[in-house]
Amino acid sequence: MIVKLLQMALKAPIVKLNNGLEMPMVGLGTYARKAEPGEYQQAVEWAIDAGYKHIDTASCYKNEEEVGQGIYNKIKEGIVTRDQLFVTTKLWNDCHAENDVTPSLKESLRRLKLDYVDLYLIHWPVSINAKGEDQEIDYVETWRGMEEALSMGLTKSIGVSNFNEEQLQRILNSAKVKPVVNQVEINPNLTQHKLVDYCKKNSIQPVAYTPLGLISDARPEFAGKDMIKSDPKLGALADKYGKTRAQIALRYLVQREIVVLPKSFTKSRIIDNLNIFDFELNKQEMALVDSFNMDHRCVPGASFAKYKNYAF
Repeated sequence: MIVKLLQMALKAPIVKLNNGLEMPMVGLGTYARKAEPGEYQQAVEWAIDAGYKHIDTASCYKNEEEVGQGIYNKIKEGIVTRDQLFVTTKLWNDCHAENDVTPSLKESLRRLKLDYVDLYLIHWPVSINAKGEDQEIDYVETWRGMEEALSMGLTKSIGVSNFNEEQLQRILNSAKVKPVVNQVEINPNLTQHKLVDYCKKNSIQPVAYTPLGLISDARPEFAGKDMIKSDPKLGALADKYGKTRAQIALRYLVQREIVVLPKSFTKSRIIDNLNIFDFELNKQEMALVDSFNMDHRCVPGASFAKYKNYAF
């Protein structure tokens, strides 16, 4: 009964993608630098119990088996049906050759225990082999492989991640199928207005990973700079609405019509991250959250900086 009440209360609105399919505005992010065995599966199961319909993973996260098991369990329990879920996974940098895309997706599907995913993304525009050598494969070639995977019914939609405007435009100039999303880091510390506006202008849905920015960044070099955690104005705003600072940050993004992918392995936070649709920030409050921008990336992909097609 409690689970059913939660599912009724916590339901994310949807956005319609440029291919007519629908994506829930809040998804569960599943990347972690380190996790205990079973934590990914547990997070997915808690999320689906709480009402999440959108789950995001990637082949390089090395967790597709656990994510898939969590999905499988909840479908088997009757909590959700496959067609009610929106599942995303991603192509890694060592499979960018056109002929490698479909086999890589098939492997992801095997690990996920699924017949298809709802969205398949090129994870980064760079191409690197297993030895860490730059393959210099044009992501336009990779996109042709993505279009083939789509035509085979292995995915319902295709898109990109970590692409800049110039790279997106090159895809648009040659694509038979337009990307439905660009998944990039967006948060109050990295507002990305220019890129978001470009995506919207071209009917590409912006999707935010690391949507809480420095609120979850504990690296010593940024100690004392985490304004989101310490700023009294943001604390007062959270108190006003009876929400956490994280919920304010997520609400700020969804009001900008950006899909968010917060991650957590804590049940209460997973529930909180979906519970952001019973209040609305006014224009001045949106500007306040926007003022925390420092153009700081929590995920700069610095190890890729030496390679051709690095986006940042």
